Amino acid sequence: MAMSGGKDDGEPMMEMNTTPLIDVMLVLLIMFIITIPIQTHAVKVDLPVNDPNAQKSPVDPQKNKITISVDGTTSWNGAPVDAVRLRQYLDVAAAMNPEPELHFQPDPQVRYDVVDQTLAVIRRSNVTKLGFIGNEQYYREF
Repeated sequence: MAMSGGKDDGEPMMEMNTTPLIDVMLVLLIMFIITIPIQTHAVKVDLPVNDPNAQKSPVDPQKNKITISVDGTTSWNGAPVDAVRLRQYLDVAAAMNPEPELHFQPDPQVRYDVVDQTLAVIRRSNVTKLGFIGNEQYYREF
């Protein structure tokens, strides 16, 4: 088999041989890739520390429950509260985003006056997510 080396007319070759140039560029590329340091993506984050002595907020961000017992004691999530403290908790809950649900459950035997006063405090606090719990216990009374 014969190989052609171009024309034999004595004229110089006008095309540039780029094969050695490409080889040198590939070797340089490999050298740069090898010498680049391995990047570690470390992000410093200051995480909150759980302090066992810290007092937990009485307002739950998901749902809160107001109950009124037979003797007229109003409770917020199981802890007895007065009208002023109840209003403070309601204002904190109303300011949260998203606003937590408020479940209201008076005892069937409690005086209506106590329930009415508690509902007035709730209404003045601008709470929008209020639900009455235990209404099914009254259906036999009517």
